[in-house]
Amino acid sequence: MPLTTRVTVDGGVALEASVWDGSGPAFLLVHGLASCRALWAAVAGHLADRGHAVTTLDLRGHGASDAPATGYDMATVAADVVRVIHGLGIEAPVVAGQSWGANVAIEVAWSTPGAVGGVACIDGGWIDLRSRFPEWERCATALAPPITDGMLASALEARLRAAHPDWPDTGIAAVLACFDHRADGTVSPRLPLERHLDVLHGLWEHRPGDRYPEMRVPVLLVPAGRPGNDGGPAPAVAAAEAALPRSRTEWVLGDHDLHAQRPALVANLLAGAVDDGFFPGRR
Repeated sequence: MPLTTRVTVDGGVALEASVWDGSGPAFLLVHGLASCRALWAAVAGHLADRGHAVTTLDLRGHGASDAPATGYDMATVAADVVRVIHGLGIEAPVVAGQSWGANVAIEVAWSTPGAVGGVACIDGGWIDLRSRFPEWERCATALAPPITDGMLASALEARLRAAHPDWPDTGIAAVLACFDHRADGTVSPRLPLERHLDVLHGLWEHRPGDRYPEMRVPVLLVPAGRPGNDGGPAPAVAAAEAALPRSRTEWVLGDHDLHAQRPALVANLLAGAVDDGFFPGRR
């Protein structure tokens, strides 16, 4: 079982993490926007079973971490992650992120390359919203979250199961853990709309392509879908491959939340990249 701990970052903000002990090379797993560390728990368990040290983290405003009014820009969120690495004494972890969390992982490795051993991007890390939405207002309107406040938890679960019929129960339960559950059976998102838009604005400002040429650690790209899908991430992934000094791409047929849908496969990809030397072991 993992140990639950809290790490205080700049401004006195406390972030909650789960830590699995292990003697193998370390992983730090970072969730996406409006998500929480629970979505990585199944992957973490598989990695821990293989002897890896693993940490999952609720970023500011998410899960059980503090939710300050400010600090949702990419630089601050990345600095939070670096503080957690140092605060927990994690030695050169592979930072694996999903969606927004993958962009965060890119920023962490670019800003503090000596702190990490590699980066894994699970259907993210190439998100460049300004290329799609030159004006922030259009982005905010198009990508505003669905209204779930006040929805019955049972109705939300039914919606999730209908949308993701092949997800394991662990994945459904993890998504439900990203909500506060009221005594009357209704839910509210732990990340309120105002903070959601703050995070989204930080992502809109982020240009990961500017970071790629200066990346000093290997980057594993794991896009969901097929390379030839029209309208999919293939062009952005190809651009990342061309710009990154050292990368590997593993396409996986599945949903955006691959870590919740196919945790054993994602864990095998991560651990396999250590086993074959793509990611370095502990220094």
